[in-house]
Amino acid sequence: MDVVSELLADVRARGAVFRRTTMRPPWALRMAGGAPLTLATMLRGRAWIVPDRHEPVAVGTGDVALVRGDVPYAVADDPSTTPSLVVTSADYCPSARGVEHAPGPARTCGTPDEGAAVLLSGAFERRGELSERLLRALPPVLVVPAGPSPSVESVAEEVAGERPGQQVVLDRLLDLMLVSALRSWFDTPGADVPAWCRAPADPVAGAALRLLHDAPAHPWTVAALAGGVGVSRAALARRFTAAVGEPPMTYLTGRRIALAADLLRRTDDTVATIARKVGYANAFALSVAFKRLRGMRPGDHRASRPAQWRAG
Repeated sequence: MDVVSELLADVRARGAVFRRTTMRPPWALRMAGGAPLTLATMLRGRAWIVPDRHEPVAVGTGDVALVRGDVPYAVADDPSTTPSLVVTSADYCPSARGVEHAPGPARTCGTPDEGAAVLLSGAFERRGELSERLLRALPPVLVVPAGPSPSVESVAEEVAGERPGQQVVLDRLLDLMLVSALRSWFDTPGADVPAWCRAPADPVAGAALRLLHDAPAHPWTVAALAGGVGVSRAALARRFTAAVGEPPMTYLTGRRIALAADLLRRTDDTVATIARKVGYANAFALSVAFKRLRGMRPGDHRASRPAQWRAG
């Protein structure tokens, strides 16, 4: 499996929250759903994502915006518009200035017309639906320009109706919407994507990455990795660091800790079991590395997960 496919393999929404809202200016909503990742697109008109401590980002018709859950933000017709309501995951149709209302399915708010903007948003509700490495790879707000994306049209059509099995369909459509947006980002020349997303194109670094990802628990050394790739240790260290942005063993440590972080959130396996799964001899060795990279012990990381993100 290639590095990017592995990154996206664990994307799997469960009970995704969707909202289609019609609005007339001036309008602004403060978003506080608590989801680890939210996607938004304008079906009609233009909006601004206004994150705290970051510059506002414009979202045009068809663009897809990804907003990390640790980034407080508002969505508005203009960056200067003051939010009139704080929206939680329960507010499918908030009562706020500029938001149109009309009878219809619970996920839709208002009837579109030529003078109104239409915002479609969807959220991954549980952190375990997304890998830690994926969330850490994303900027606070990412806007992917409009392009061929049947998933957006399909989501808009599904949200507007009421059909059997709709939640399962919406979950998979949200997965597809995210994967399509990320692939567009990865493929955009000059985009500020993590170096390791493009490193597989390098024959030496790419081969080494595949070995590390195929067997992260293997007792790798630089010598063993260089032998597996068929180059000298110096050549491997030089090419890998240039392509990925860090030495191979540093990358491997980060990879193992990211895997451990995911397992701590998604499963109830003991720390010792997780340590062995990701390449550490025992719980103590994992704890030392985990605290050095994450600033907390594995048990503290597990204890910090909200109830809705716990295993099961």
